[in-house]
Amino acid sequence: MKSSLQVPFPLSTSLQENIDWLQNRLGSSSDVIVRHLEIGIYPETNAIALLYIEGLVNSATVNEHIIKPLLTTQDTEFYWQQDICFHDLLGQALTVSELNFTTDGIDLLTALLNGNTVIIADGYDEIWIAGTTGWEKRAIEEPQTQTVVRGPKESFTEDMRTNTSLLRRKIKSPDLRFITLRLGRYTQTEVAITYLQGIADDMVVQEAKLRLERIDTDSILESGYIEEFMEDVTYTPFPTIMNSERPDAVAAGILEGQIAILVDGTPFVLLAPVTFFKFLQSSEDYYQRFDIATFIRVIRYMSFFVSMLLPSLYIAVTTFHQEMLPTTFLISLAAQREGVPFPAIVEAFMMEITFEVLREAGVRMPRVIGPAISIVGALVLGQAAVQAGLVSAAMVIIVSFTAISNFATPALNMAVAARLIRFALMLLAGTFGLFGILTGCMAILIHLASIRSFGVPYLSPLAPLVGSKFKDIFVRSPWWKMDLRPLSKTNKTRQSPSNKPSPPKKDSP
Repeated sequence: MKSSLQVPFPLSTSLQENIDWLQNRLGSSSDVIVRHLEIGIYPETNAIALLYIEGLVNSATVNEHIIKPLLTTQDTEFYWQQDICFHDLLGQALTVSELNFTTDGIDLLTALLNGNTVIIADGYDEIWIAGTTGWEKRAIEEPQTQTVVRGPKESFTEDMRTNTSLLRRKIKSPDLRFITLRLGRYTQTEVAITYLQGIADDMVVQEAKLRLERIDTDSILESGYIEEFMEDVTYTPFPTIMNSERPDAVAAGILEGQIAILVDGTPFVLLAPVTFFKFLQSSEDYYQRFDIATFIRVIRYMSFFVSMLLPSLYIAVTTFHQEMLPTTFLISLAAQREGVPFPAIVEAFMMEITFEVLREAGVRMPRVIGPAISIVGALVLGQAAVQAGLVSAAMVIIVSFTAISNFATPALNMAVAARLIRFALMLLAGTFGLFGILTGCMAILIHLASIRSFGVPYLSPLAPLVGSKFKDIFVRSPWWKMDLRPLSKTNKTRQSPSNKPSPPKKDSP
């Protein structure tokens, strides 16, 4: 199914017919500006028209570099004395940086909707397109979802050209490639595949281009639309494509052999292929010393598993395996739960769902009253629930620490996956105890081992085991040791293996 934008229209030599067709296609919208001009130099072509959409163009560029030069040509003796055609006149008079022409109505309409100015002349079926894009856009700001203590403080914006320039500033190489496509029958969203020639796998690049070209939908409004169309595995809680709003993180991924997919209108750039361990790494890991980064990374792994397993372990131990607890602690728990009318699994589900509601409300609430909602939910509601005997104090501690641990995961989509798995493990723990938890963990591992991201095993380099790539998985080795790229198959060497620092040698006496 094709949109009306893709229906071909051969341009006419009649100025009024072309204008009528454009206005008919755009529904005579009030933001479509038509400016008629007369050029007296050429009697056969003395009527031209400029068309542009207000709000999508830079009005100063249209006035100073198109209208003014065209009007001043009548007073310039050079154009009277030289035997040049009308198209040569436009090419010499207009001072815009980008100037093309077309004979196709589809290209004309697309250019108009992308913020360009079209110049139509009576008697010609070739129409000039001047680059005058200049809509309002958000300035480069600090990342909102992937903050770091040490590192660059700039993030992508919703403008495609701004985002490509940010990558060009990071990677000043002629091998940086951009393959541009337009997706969405009605939105015609610009999408760019970005990679480094000679480092990225050509098969991955071609596969990404093929998957993008297969997308046939009405609209692409955010990179999340594309992510679901391009995933290797759909029915999984684990993300197989990474997203980032940090130019340094995307540039680092491209330098390691990944491809980036930029979508106009969103600050989140997609990265693929990706492994499970990439979602537990942060940009700041590479800006700190390796020992500090390793310590923080270990804390992050521990927090991830706590956010998945802690409530289910509490349910299993307090329900089926009380003998595993010290006697003093067991007596304390029994005293706390003496007045609680619900079993541990119901108690845990109540608290977890309550916290999920509070989390969602905190996101949707206006920023002015968001902290107040958090205080009311965390303190007042939790304390009141304990005093009312609906939940035990230990359960409040378990749920709170689980929630805090979940925030330690750098990638939001992986943190959400841990939240979803947590509920399934809680149900297994309340039904089968520790045996249910172990069964669930085995199923998760089998599932992870079966996932691929653009052909790359999701648990690589752990499964299949590649010992040489363990320098940046659970620990972060010193930079001088990480001489191989983890994902590139064509250019594996990142740096010289002889970069180990050493003190200067003393001069011999």
